Amino acid sequence: MITGVINLDLEAIVRLTVRGANGRRRRIKAVIDTGFDGSLSLPPTLIAELGLVWDHQSYATLADGSEVLVDMYLGFVVWNRRRLLIDIDESDTDPLIGTGLLADFEMRAQFRPRGHVTIKTLRQPS
Repeated sequence: MITGVINLDLEAIVRLTVRGANGRRRRIKAVIDTGFDGSLSLPPTLIAELGLVWDHQSYATLADGSEVLVDMYLGFVVWNRRRLLIDIDESDTDPLIGTGLLADFEMRAQFRPRGHVTIKTLRQPS
């Protein structure tokens, strides 16, 4: 189970560890953004600090409907006690967790300042 908290801006925040191919790692706070269908976005400074490996470019659709070309990197995250290799979007914002990491999980949140956030694995049907 993954736990987090609702901040004063009513954003769901969780902590996770991100690691580059060179072994550098960093524990970060990230906002859960259900309007983002990728896995994780990080600012360029953090991507450089971790030495993430550039992989490709991809188009992203912003909230206003416009499309932008973004650089995609490969990196590892520890998610639900498992190390996963994921695509990481470069974005000049605070770190964001998208629905790509939330797939096959249930998220519950108490949307009030300092409310609890829990993310649990969905059980597969037998």
